[in-house]
Amino acid sequence: MIAERLGVQPSSLSFHLAQLVHAGLITQRRLSRQLIYSAEYGAMNALLAYLTENCCGQDAVCVTACNPSDAFTKGEADETLSGARQC
Repeated sequence: MIAERLGVQPSSLSFHLAQLVHAGLITQRRLSRQLIYSAEYGAMNALLAYLTENCCGQDAVCVTACNPSDAFTKGEADETLSGARQC
C-alpha cells in the first residue's frame, strides 16, 4: 500500500491522490475493492516542461522530462495496486 510505504495516514493520502487525479497527473480505476493508480507521464512531462520554461532561472539546470523506465527496476509493472512511482 502507498500509505504504508510512505508512512502517511490513509485519509491524508486519499486527499492527495484525489487532487492528483483531478489535475490529470494520475488515473484511478477500481478492481473489485482495490484502487489502482497509474501515472500519466504525458501530463507530468507537460507540467515539467511548463515549470522549466516559466519557473527555472536563466542559469538554473532543470530536468525537463520524467523517464518512466528509471522509476522501476526491470520486471515491475507499469501499474501498481495502490502504488506510486517516483521520478
